[in-house]
Amino acid sequence: MSTSGLLSILPLLIISGSAVIAMLLVAIKRNHRVMHAFTVLAFLLAFLSLFIQPYEVPYMIAPLFVVDAFALFNTGLILVAGLSVLFLSFSYFEQREERKEEYYILLLLATVGGLVLVISQHFISLFLGLETMSISLYGLIAYLRKRERSDEAGIKYLLLAALSSAFLLFGMALVYAHTGRMDFSGVGASLQAAHEVPASVVAGFGLMLIGVGFKLGIVPFHMWTPDIYEGSPLPVAAYVATVSKGSMLVLLMRFYRDINGYEYTILWWVFAIIAMASMFVGNWLALLQQNVKRLLAYSSIAHMGYILIAFLAGLHAGQEAVIFYLVAYVITSIGAFGVLAMLSDKVRDAELLEDFSGLFWRQPWLAAIFTGMLLSLAGIPLTAGFIGKFYIVAAGVDAGLWLLLVLLIVNSVIGLFYYIRVIAVMFQPLRDEQVQAKRASLPFFGIFALSALMVLLLWLGIFPSGLIAVIRNMMLTMS
Repeated sequence: MSTSGLLSILPLLIISGSAVIAMLLVAIKRNHRVMHAFTVLAFLLAFLSLFIQPYEVPYMIAPLFVVDAFALFNTGLILVAGLSVLFLSFSYFEQREERKEEYYILLLLATVGGLVLVISQHFISLFLGLETMSISLYGLIAYLRKRERSDEAGIKYLLLAALSSAFLLFGMALVYAHTGRMDFSGVGASLQAAHEVPASVVAGFGLMLIGVGFKLGIVPFHMWTPDIYEGSPLPVAAYVATVSKGSMLVLLMRFYRDINGYEYTILWWVFAIIAMASMFVGNWLALLQQNVKRLLAYSSIAHMGYILIAFLAGLHAGQEAVIFYLVAYVITSIGAFGVLAMLSDKVRDAELLEDFSGLFWRQPWLAAIFTGMLLSLAGIPLTAGFIGKFYIVAAGVDAGLWLLLVLLIVNSVIGLFYYIRVIAVMFQPLRDEQVQAKRASLPFFGIFALSALMVLLLWLGIFPSGLIAVIRNMMLTMS
């Protein structure tokens, strides 16, 4: 491989090499602070390496990978999300009795899988990236073995992820049997030459959608989401909600574009029905929750439905809206789970509504951050979530998706209700025992990460033009 080729995948090489070094560090001596600092350094170096990419972008590493502006942008998003999760992880695991060092090895390996997914253009690299991430997530989800529901969540994810991978492989086999190609553009060219899509390929796409739909947590493949969010450590839940879903969404966008998916009416209707079902099921079930973890889980299902509306709006405005909304969703999801992590103790997580009673009077800055994140998820002005939702509506209007847009507005109103309910609980007067309780000090790294996310949330909500310009230029140069 040439120097340009090595530079193009340098972030992936740094994270992969760091996972090996991390294992050696654990073997030599266990030290939570050293492992955390080393992992943070690895993510920072990988992110900085994005700025020394070769001039010849896009760069093809045939037949598995393509490194273009689209891949580089989403690689950066994954690394920033992972770094944010790392800052929230130290204090969360420091107060727990379980051995903590292996957590960082698993996080590095899961990130390797996500980075492979965003540069994949071939079925083999798709499957390798997906399984690397999934196998790491099995351990991450069940990491707190002494906690109730942790092992249960890990086993559920293991069984369902294995089943979805089997469907994905079978679907790939059916597509390959007809087209004789495994690269995305080759599959698209073969289908274009055939002038019609045979039933076996439609079945193959349907089976692949099961595997992709499981990772995205969309209806009807959403059943795992609330249980896994509830049983996982809070930083892991944030990681699953953002990096895992985001990397799969990026891969879906590339695959759909390369096979000219917008030309096939049946695929459009399948995604439209899934989008409508995800919005309604996610929001209506979130209304019933008293557990904030499960509320955020069902909320994430609805947000995947919103993103699918932009996804269906077409190649240009639609995919630009998907990426902007994904950035806003990553910021708000990590911020929301981060607040829960800051309020948790070594006995249990802060996940019930009553845990947030009077939070504004106990921890005003945390309450302000959580309020901002929830308002962004609801799509209230001056937040990144509002601009993202506005962008989706604009793309939908441009594409004439009137039914989907009406349903989006209806479901946004439903979502606003349960977000406001959580905010109202935070502003309740303090009870006697809460007044007498000493205000706990908050860890520096966690507050730093949450404050940075809050600034980003407001910055993108007030001055979104810079990011929009970057996304627009990126999509124009996408190979």
